[in-house]
Amino acid sequence: WYQRRVRVPNIKLLSSDGDIFDVDINIAKQSGTISTMLEDLGMDEEDDDPVPLPNVSAMILKKVITWCKHHKDDPPKPEDEENMEKRTDDIDSWDQDFLKVDQGTLFELILAANYLDIKGLLDVTCKTVANMIKGKKAEEIRKTFNIKNDFTPEEEEQIRKENEWCEDP
Repeated sequence: WYQRRVRVPNIKLLSSDGDIFDVDINIAKQSGTISTMLEDLGMDEEDDDPVPLPNVSAMILKKVITWCKHHKDDPPKPEDEENMEKRTDDIDSWDQDFLKVDQGTLFELILAANYLDIKGLLDVTCKTVANMIKGKKAEEIRKTFNIKNDFTPEEEEQIRKENEWCEDP
C-alpha cells in the first residue's frame, strides 16, 4: 500500500541573539505566545519571515524546542487549577534529567516558559526550584541561591516572631 506523507509546515523562530530555528508549526504552537502572534499577525506556514522572540536567547530557545518536541503528544492539562493539589513530587524522569542544568539556565528557562506561555514547562521548572527550597532553613536557601542577607539581627528576629505560625513544630 502506498501511504502519502503529509508535510507538516515549519515556521522560523528568531532568537534574541539573531539565530533562526526552523520548527514544526505544531511544536511551535505549544507556545501560547507564538500561537497568538501567528493569529494576530496573520502569519502562516507560507510566510518566510521569522517570528521574533526578543526575550529568548538561542541557547534557551534550543532547550525550549527540545522540551516541546518531547512533550508534543502530552494531553492538555486540566484548566481547573483551583481544585488541583499543588505537588512537586510528580516530575517525570525525562524532565528531571532535562532540568539538571545550572541555576542560571534553569531561571532563564522559567523566564522563557513564562514569556512564551508554555504552561507545562513553566510548571516543571518552578517545581524544580520549589524542590531546591523545600525543607531548607533561610540560611541554606540564601547559600543555595547566593542571596545576600540584608536584614539586621533585630529585623530577622522580628520576622521570625511574625511568622512563627508557619514553622514546623
